[in-house]
Amino acid sequence: VQLQASGGGLVQAGGSLRLSCAAPGRTFSTHARGWFRQAPGKEREFVAAIAWSGIRSFYADPVKGRFTISRDIAKNTVYLQMDSLKPEDTAVYYCAVDQYSSRDGSDLESSRVYWGQGTLVTVSS
Repeated sequence: VQLQASGGGLVQAGGSLRLSCAAPGRTFSTHARGWFRQAPGKEREFVAAIAWSGIRSFYADPVKGRFTISRDIAKNTVYLQMDSLKPEDTAVYYCAVDQYSSRDGSDLESSRVYWGQGTLVTVSS
């Protein structure tokens, strides 16, 4: 499974970025999808997830109110809009797809997932 994450870059604190995760050649319209991140010297952590239906979404406490996850089923792409970025958001961001279908993403952190390659987000102070 190939997941292509893009949209990372260097931004000043308070700025915004939008990450994208495409899945060329595969249809994950019935699978929950999400984003994780790994900061230097830290373990990978959950950021956000969205249900296969797109109706429900879940966020880690540090990003609530600042990040928004969305999906375009027609384009088979998931997005992570990141606003009010902080230096502590600096990390490599990974997109993920739940290997199981028809789930809402609430347990994506503990489920079996397909991983995409990471995209680096650097927030300067």
